[in-house]
Amino acid sequence: MIMAKSKEQEIPEGYKQTEIGVIPEDWDDKPVGDLFKFKNGLNKAKGFFGYGSPIVNYMDVYRNRGLHTKDIHGRVSVDAQELKAFGVKRGDVFFTRTSETVDEIGFTSVLLDDLQNGVFSGFILRARPKNTDLEDQYKKYCFSPSIVRKQIREKSTYTTRALTNGKVLSGVKIFCPPHKEQLMIASALSDIDSLILKLEILIEKKKNIKQGAMQVLLTGKKRLSGFDGAWKAKRIADIASLSTDKNGTGAPLPVLTCSKHLGFVDSLSYFKNQVFSSDTKGYKVIRRGQIGYPSNHIEEGSIGLQDLYDVALVSPIYIIFSVSEGINSYFLHRLLKLDSYKREFQKATTSSVDRRGSLRWPAFSEITVILPEVEEQNAIAAMFINMDAEIEKLESQLKKYRNIKQGMMQNLLTGKIRLIKK
Repeated sequence: MIMAKSKEQEIPEGYKQTEIGVIPEDWDDKPVGDLFKFKNGLNKAKGFFGYGSPIVNYMDVYRNRGLHTKDIHGRVSVDAQELKAFGVKRGDVFFTRTSETVDEIGFTSVLLDDLQNGVFSGFILRARPKNTDLEDQYKKYCFSPSIVRKQIREKSTYTTRALTNGKVLSGVKIFCPPHKEQLMIASALSDIDSLILKLEILIEKKKNIKQGAMQVLLTGKKRLSGFDGAWKAKRIADIASLSTDKNGTGAPLPVLTCSKHLGFVDSLSYFKNQVFSSDTKGYKVIRRGQIGYPSNHIEEGSIGLQDLYDVALVSPIYIIFSVSEGINSYFLHRLLKLDSYKREFQKATTSSVDRRGSLRWPAFSEITVILPEVEEQNAIAAMFINMDAEIEKLESQLKKYRNIKQGMMQNLLTGKIRLIKK
């Protein structure tokens, strides 16, 4: 007996069922091998690189959906036979061939310019079009839908690294709308890409301005208006005190980790799984406003100000301290993040009697810092806090646009939302 389809299983009018999903009737789903012919890239000894012909490298593909001549910076010396065998031309699609994880395997980029005498490296695969079924601008996006990425992940292999090849990728199926709709989809996605790029450039500019301001304001090379008092040298031991409180009761508090770029972050969110012990009774307590660092990584700049929770925990290897009255914790933290203090940490670690290469409180607390009066500390800190807030707002907006783009890709590239009427 044939069972009636449920409402969820019904195919909408104007759509059809395919092996990889429901798509519009005037769309096709085609194996990549029907559309492209694959070739492995060029492998040369190190001595041949740095001069000669432009070469499309792994990172070029990884970073760019669409490659232009200006994006290709690598050079390699090749002979005429290699140039013929490994040449590239407009419309070629490149796939990353290997990666640390299967999630990063098979990333794609399409060459949008004529790259004179260009070749491609052995860490990527060249997919040369067999026909004109796909528009170049559409190629930037058509390998991105989750159903396509899922096929690439499942068909790839993993031993010590994730690997794929032309034979595997040839069996992956992608969606092929009519040419006019391909261009409309690519145009819509390019528009959101442009917004994202402008925001990324603006955020990077704001960060560079902030970094430059820190270099001069935190060291007294430039002063804020209204301040002219002399700065004084003080040992960290004179302005801060060690905290050794532990989570003796095993209270279920959030566990933090300190990265050199982000400062303190929630460990579960950062590592995507639990890397800390399930028994946190021996973990150290770190309160809001306290500064801490992992004693074996501080020379990398891994020192943070805890501003996420009122109370949290860190691994026993961390050194935690509180600043004294008359010291702005934000100012001191940002001062200790400067490269000049990273060098001080390295020297103190090298001269420490701790054979494990750790910088513990006795040696750390002897480091000297140069500080203005607290009023100037507060003014400088307030300026940078405002800069942080502006950057955070822009990054939140960037995240929103990226989410919008993901939704657009899932809907436009699968035909769930049409930009053209049949």
